[in-house]
Amino acid sequence: MNSRSDEAVAMMVAGFNCAQSVFGVFCADLGLDQKTALKLATGFGAGLANKQEICGAVSGGIMAIGLKHGRTQTSDLEAKERTYLLANELMARFKVKFGSCLCRELLPGINLVTAAGHTRYKEKNLAETVCRPCVAETVRILEDILLGPGHC
Repeated sequence: MNSRSDEAVAMMVAGFNCAQSVFGVFCADLGLDQKTALKLATGFGAGLANKQEICGAVSGGIMAIGLKHGRTQTSDLEAKERTYLLANELMARFKVKFGSCLCRELLPGINLVTAAGHTRYKEKNLAETVCRPCVAETVRILEDILLGPGHC
């Protein structure tokens, strides 16, 4: 059986973006159908719609944390604080591993807004060497955060 990280990477290989791939492998556990999850996460890929802001894998992870722990009432400050705490944990652990949570820093010299940037991204095989490892690690971190030790 494939690990959840392997499933997320396979989703990327199939053409889904980093946010979709991370969020997509947790949606069933969190009570959301995958089709809706994939739609929700679409605009978060490549650092928010190719703007190379926060890494899409991290954004997908934060969506999963919110789906599990987020608040539904303004008075539920405990849920809000727990969500923020877990999102910060995800970002801190990701930053330790990769040095940054920003797509543009993870992909230096690449401008995904341009066709030339996409060409360089492909020529340098950055999907394989940078983005897929970011997706796989985000999933591993989330398994700890969302499912706890011994989840497998």
